[in-house]
Amino acid sequence: MSRRTLIKGAVLAGAAGQMGWSAGTAQAAATYEAGAADEGVRLTWLEGVPRVLAAGATWGVPWPRGTMPRTQSFALQTAAGQQVPVQTWATAYWPDGSLKWTAHAIGPEVAPSEYYVLGPGSPAAPAKAIAVRNAGNEVEVDTGVIKCRIPRKGNRLVSAIARGDREIARNGRLVCLRQGDAGDDETGSVKVERFESQTDKVVVEQSGPVRAVIRIEGGHRHGGRSWLPFVVRLYLYAGSDGIRAAHSFVFDGNEKKDFIRGLGIRFEVPMRDALHDRHIRFAGQGDGVLSEAVRGVTGLRRDPGAAVRQAQVTGQATPPVATWDSRVSSRLELIPAFGDYSLRQLSADGFQIRKRTRPGHGWIEVNSGGRAGGLGYVGSPSGGFAFGLRNFWQLHPTQLDIRGAAGDVAEATVWLWSPDAGAMDLRFYHDGMGQDTYPEQLEGLEITYEDYEPGFGTPYGIARTSELMFWALDATPTAERLADMAGAVRTPPLVVAPPSHLHGARVFGDWSPVDRSTPAKAAIEDRLDFLFDYHSKQVEQRSWYGFWNYGDIMHTYDKDRHTWCYDVGGYAWDNSELSTDLWLWYHYLRTGKAEAFRFAEAMSRHTGEVDVYHLGKWRDLGTRHGVQHWGDSAKQVRISNAGYRRFLYFLTADERAGDLLRDLVDSDRSFLALDPIRKIRTGPYEPDPHALGVGTCTDWGALALAWLTEWERGGDPIARTKLLNGMRTIAAMPNGFIRGSGWYDLDDGTFRPDDTAVDVGALGAVFGLVELCSEVISLTGDEAFTKAWLQYCRLYNGTAAEQQAETGQSFGSLNLRQAHSRLTAYAAAKLGDAGLAARAWKEFDTGHAGYPKSLRFTSVHVEGPKVLKPIDEATFASANASAQYGLAAIQCLALVGDHLAS
Repeated sequence: MSRRTLIKGAVLAGAAGQMGWSAGTAQAAATYEAGAADEGVRLTWLEGVPRVLAAGATWGVPWPRGTMPRTQSFALQTAAGQQVPVQTWATAYWPDGSLKWTAHAIGPEVAPSEYYVLGPGSPAAPAKAIAVRNAGNEVEVDTGVIKCRIPRKGNRLVSAIARGDREIARNGRLVCLRQGDAGDDETGSVKVERFESQTDKVVVEQSGPVRAVIRIEGGHRHGGRSWLPFVVRLYLYAGSDGIRAAHSFVFDGNEKKDFIRGLGIRFEVPMRDALHDRHIRFAGQGDGVLSEAVRGVTGLRRDPGAAVRQAQVTGQATPPVATWDSRVSSRLELIPAFGDYSLRQLSADGFQIRKRTRPGHGWIEVNSGGRAGGLGYVGSPSGGFAFGLRNFWQLHPTQLDIRGAAGDVAEATVWLWSPDAGAMDLRFYHDGMGQDTYPEQLEGLEITYEDYEPGFGTPYGIARTSELMFWALDATPTAERLADMAGAVRTPPLVVAPPSHLHGARVFGDWSPVDRSTPAKAAIEDRLDFLFDYHSKQVEQRSWYGFWNYGDIMHTYDKDRHTWCYDVGGYAWDNSELSTDLWLWYHYLRTGKAEAFRFAEAMSRHTGEVDVYHLGKWRDLGTRHGVQHWGDSAKQVRISNAGYRRFLYFLTADERAGDLLRDLVDSDRSFLALDPIRKIRTGPYEPDPHALGVGTCTDWGALALAWLTEWERGGDPIARTKLLNGMRTIAAMPNGFIRGSGWYDLDDGTFRPDDTAVDVGALGAVFGLVELCSEVISLTGDEAFTKAWLQYCRLYNGTAAEQQAETGQSFGSLNLRQAHSRLTAYAAAKLGDAGLAARAWKEFDTGHAGYPKSLRFTSVHVEGPKVLKPIDEATFASANASAQYGLAAIQCLALVGDHLAS
C-alpha cells in the first residue's frame, strides 16, 4: 500500500471515529476505502452477469469525503482490463465540495464482464457517441443503431423509431380508457371514452456520450378535457437498439365519476413481409416463449415442406413459395391469418393468451399459464418491434395486445391496466359508519385503529410509476434470445458496489457489514436474516401484488384467522410506518443480497408514489397505514419522508426518485394546509407562516431529510439554510429535542420556543430522525446540536430521576424502548461511555415493544382447511416490531458491537 494510501487511511479512520462507530468498524472502513480511492473500486452485477443488457445500465457509487475532487473524471475497465466507455455525472457532494456520489452509465458496446474496476482516469469513448439533435419541432436521438424522433408537441410521444433505412415503429402514444361509473351492477350500459397523450413539454436531460435521457410531460386529452398528468422518460444508450421508458402518472380525477378502464402505451408497427413471414412472440412462464406466425403453415393436412416449417418456427424467412408443395402454395388464402393476439395477466397467478383473425370474429384460446414474462414481439425476419413491462404479473391487471398484424400496420399496446379487467375502482371502502364528529372518529380509532374522517380517503394526487422496454430489432429474435430479453425486462441488470465499499465511504449513517465473528453477533445476524426472509416470503404467500399494492407489506397479524389484518383499519397496509423502508435498505447495504435490494426497491417505488400526494391540497403529505393506501385521514410528512427514497436515488441515479425527493423540499408548506392535531385541538387553527406548530422530532426529521438530500445534490440553497437554521435553533431552545415542538418560521426554517417544556413521545425518533441526526452531526460537527441530540439519546431510556434532574420532569411511561436502544448506543459511542454501551445492549435484549432475546425466532407451517392456501406464520411478528428491531440491531452492532458479550 502506498504512503499516500496510508496517510489517507489515517485521516479516514479519524473521520469515521467521529461518527461514533466502534474502533474496529472505523478502522476497517478507513483501510478499505483509502485503498479503493487509489486503486479503484471493484463492481459486480447484482444478480450475476446478465445474458442481455437491455438498453444499457446505470448505477451509483459513493466516495469518502475529500477523496474525489468535484471535477474528477472516472474510467471503467472489465475484469480482463478492457476499457469500457462510461458516462459519469455527480449526484451528491460533501460539504467540502468533493464528490460524495457519482452516477455511471454504460451501453452494450462491450459485453458484460464478471466484474469491473472503477477509478480515477479518463473514460474511454464509445465507438459512436450517442447524438441528440434538436430538429425543429422534434428531438432526434441517434444511438448509432437506431434513431428515435420525439415531437415537442402533439399526441405522439414518439413519431418514429428507425433502424437504418427501415422504420420499425411509429406513432407511439399513451392511451387511457375512461368510463363514468364502475359498471359493477347488472343494469344499463357503460360508455367508454378514449383519451390520448398530449405533450406539453420535452426536455433533454442528458445528451451523451453514452446515455441520453429525454423527459416528456403532458396529460391525457379527449375533447376539451385533459387529465392524468404524466411524465415519461426515454433512456437510450450508445450502440443499443433498446429504449427504456419510465412512465409516471398522477390520478387527478373524481374517484366517484372517473374510472380508468384501461391505461397503456401504443405503437404502430409497419408490416411489409408476407403473412407467413410475420411473427408473433410472447414470453410466458420462466423461459417459456410462444412462437407463432400470422399465417401458420405448420400442422396442416398438406405439408408445405420441412424447411418451410422449420423456418417459420425459428423466425427465419421461409424458402420461396415456388419451392413449397404446390397443394399448399397455390391456395395460401385458404389458411386463416390471425392478426390479433392478446396476453392478459388479470391476477398474479394466471395469464391467458388468445387470438382472432380480425375484429368482428371470435377469439380462440391459445394457452394459459401462471406468470408471464411481460414481453411481446411483432415483426418479421427483416425487422420487428419488441415491447415489455417490468413487474408484469406483480402489477396486475396487465395486458399485451397486438392488433392488425395481418394488415399493413400492426398496433402493439402495453396495458399498464388491462381493459379486460374492468374499471379501476379507487372509491373509499366504507360510508363512515356514523363517524361524523371528531369524538366519534377518535372512538373508532380506539376500536379499529383507523383514523377516519369524511372526505379524507381520496386518491386525488396519488401516483404510480411503471418501467417499460422497447427494442427495434433487425430480425425476429430466436426463442432463446427472446427469453433472455424477457429476463432483462423482469430484472433490469444493475451494477453495484460491495458492502465494504459502501461502508467505507461512510454514507447513510451508522451501519456495518454482516459480522458473525462471535456467537452473540452471529445470533443477532441469524435473527435479522429470519425477519427479512419471513416478511419477504409473506409477499408471495399472501399475494401482496396488484397495481396499487405491489411493494408494500401488511402491518399486523390476525392469528385467529391465520392472516394479516388486511381489512382492519390501521392494521392493514404498512405505508412506511416506523420506517420499514429504512430497515430493508440497511439490510441490503450490509448484506449486498439481490433479494434485499429488489424488496427495498419495490417498496420505495410504491411508498414514494402511492402513499404520497403529488397534487392537490395535501401535496407532499403521506397517508398513514390503512386498508387503502390513501384512506386514512392522518396525512403527514413522516410518511412522505425523503429519507425513505434517498437510497434508491443514490444507488441507481433514478431520475423519478430524484423528482420525488426534490418535490419534498418545500413540504413544510403543508402545515399551512392541514392541522396535524385538528382532532384534539380546542381552539381554531390559524396557521401563521412565521409561527407554525411543527414538531422538532417526527415532523422536523422528515423535513430535514429532504433538505439534507437537496443540499447534497447541490440544489436549492434554501434547503441548506433551513437545515442548518433548524439545527441551530432546536439546539438553542431549552431542552432542545425534548421540548417536542416549537414555533417554526416557514421562510428560513428557524424555531423559537412555544409553551411546551417537555413533550417526549415514542414516535418522535423512529421515522428517520435517528439516521438524520447521525448524518448531519458527522457532516457539520455542530457541537450545540450534538449536545442536544445526545441529551435526547441518553434520557429517552434513562431513569425518571435522570430525566427529572436534567429537564425538570420525568418523561412518563414511554413505549418502544428496544427501538430506542440504538439512541443509547449512539450516545455511548460518541461519549466513549462503556456504561451506556452496556445499558444499550440490555435495552435491546429486553425487547420492550419488540422482540426479546428470549424469543424463539421461528415460523409454523399451516395448511389444510384452516387456511385458504398453505402459509407460514410467525404470530409474534409485525412490520413495526421487525423494522425497529432490525434498525436497532444494525445500529447497535455498528456503534457498540465491541461491547456485546461474546
